[in-house]
Amino acid sequence: MIPDPIREGLARGWKIVDAATLDQDRRFDADVVIVGSGAGGGVSAEILALAGLDVIIVEEGALRSSTDFRMRESDAYPDLYQESAARQTLDKGIKILQGRTVGGSTTVNWTSSFRTPPATLDHWRDRFGLEGFDAASMAPWFAMMEARLSIGEWQAAPNENNDLLRRGLEKLGIPSGFIRRNVKGCWNLGYCGMGCPTNAKQSMLVTTIPSALDHGATLVTRARAERFVLSGQGGGRAEELLCIGLHADGVSPNGRRLRLRAKHFVVAGGAINSPALLLRSNAPDPHALLGKRTFLHPTLISAGIFPQRVEAWAGAPQTVYSDHFLSTAPIDGAIGYKLEAPPLHPVLLSTTLGGFGAGHAELMRQFPYMQGMLALLRDGFHEESPGGEVRLKDGAGVLDYPLNDFLRDGARRALLSMAEIQFAAGAASVQPAHETARRYTTWTEARREIAALPQRLHMTRVASAHVMGGCTMAGSERLGVVAPDGRYRGLANLSVHDGSLFPTSIGANPQLSIYGIAARLASALARDLTGKPARPPGTTMGAAP
Repeated sequence: MIPDPIREGLARGWKIVDAATLDQDRRFDADVVIVGSGAGGGVSAEILALAGLDVIIVEEGALRSSTDFRMRESDAYPDLYQESAARQTLDKGIKILQGRTVGGSTTVNWTSSFRTPPATLDHWRDRFGLEGFDAASMAPWFAMMEARLSIGEWQAAPNENNDLLRRGLEKLGIPSGFIRRNVKGCWNLGYCGMGCPTNAKQSMLVTTIPSALDHGATLVTRARAERFVLSGQGGGRAEELLCIGLHADGVSPNGRRLRLRAKHFVVAGGAINSPALLLRSNAPDPHALLGKRTFLHPTLISAGIFPQRVEAWAGAPQTVYSDHFLSTAPIDGAIGYKLEAPPLHPVLLSTTLGGFGAGHAELMRQFPYMQGMLALLRDGFHEESPGGEVRLKDGAGVLDYPLNDFLRDGARRALLSMAEIQFAAGAASVQPAHETARRYTTWTEARREIAALPQRLHMTRVASAHVMGGCTMAGSERLGVVAPDGRYRGLANLSVHDGSLFPTSIGANPQLSIYGIAARLASALARDLTGKPARPPGTTMGAAP
């Protein structure tokens, strides 16, 4: 019998309010209200609760646990993801995967853990005035969160899906590396994206949120943060947060309203949701920056069909990567890309690959022999890569992210690189995720045909699980709505602690970057609110670095 830490915590008397069950409107008061329970919100909740502050965590999704995670896509996507894993950009050109459950995207991600690349931090300092966020300054915060979340080298051999990436790179003389993972006692199942059924993944769901609740925090679930009530000229302060309760489906309002008052508010709903909340609240934005510079690591996909069984659904999902195509070009030059191998599961795969009818069915019959490869474009470092903009549509946040020629050039080069690597690894054929691409049986054919593919909207399949920016943190108010201490400019008692702070994408899977930056900001906030040094996460004594 696998222990269920959520059920155990409920039995210990955690303070949980499920807005789906309320029969009347409610008001709550706290020292700090945190919107969102993902990477930024979860880290902040633990640090602030350890400081002795009365904390309320507000989450739009439901509280689920390992008992609920049954390794089925049909259950996981509607229950654990924004818009049932069907969120898209405004023009439907990019599919976006984001979590919507307690633990946020950390509950459903693939555990890949990278520190923010030093070149990215240097760019933030030089371009956005973020002094003190260099690699040396951030190292103790990353180390703290690596220890807290058991982030380390993966001890098992890569599954065939990942090892084919490694072997193809090696054949071409391209360097590769192994991805560190935030797991403890992993069963090597490969279904991380559907919630970990063994509690091995050290997500916020089983680490910081339980710790915060054990230290007196309150968790409010199935409550959608609608807007802040602001006071003072030009905003000044956030007086309260207005939320609406949701039905058990977690989507439709149930008519209940919640008013949450606090001395300080932390916005950590993730890029798209965080800027949207502040836009709905008419937060101060004198330079029209709010919602701008939202980035995605626009991701291209290539499927290789191999003679041997690959079974890309089994085993640790991502363990091999290459930064070769990031490191061989200037950071502000032609767009570079990171290569990884994703797990393949039938629903996500079938809705991502191009084609239809008999051709699509034939491709899916090759599923056991299919190897997947991703290229994550590093957007945000060039003047022709300004990112997208979060806007409000019927009150909800939507991301307008046009794909221009600069990004299309990166897409073409990435599809060519992946095909060459797959053929070098021994693929019998390669099928890029593109509406008019065919299955190519030689690298010579693929090189000629892929170079000629039209890179247009709805033709090239683009996806993303990394949403960053929209509440840019910068040294100057002319460059960002958030100051380097995480405080929202113009609202004295409101901070932002999530990936929406990033001035660019980072060129790596973002969870550890969010953990480290949120730990630093939350520790400083705890000190400001209590007058005492913050306690490190995962402990009850000591001081932060």
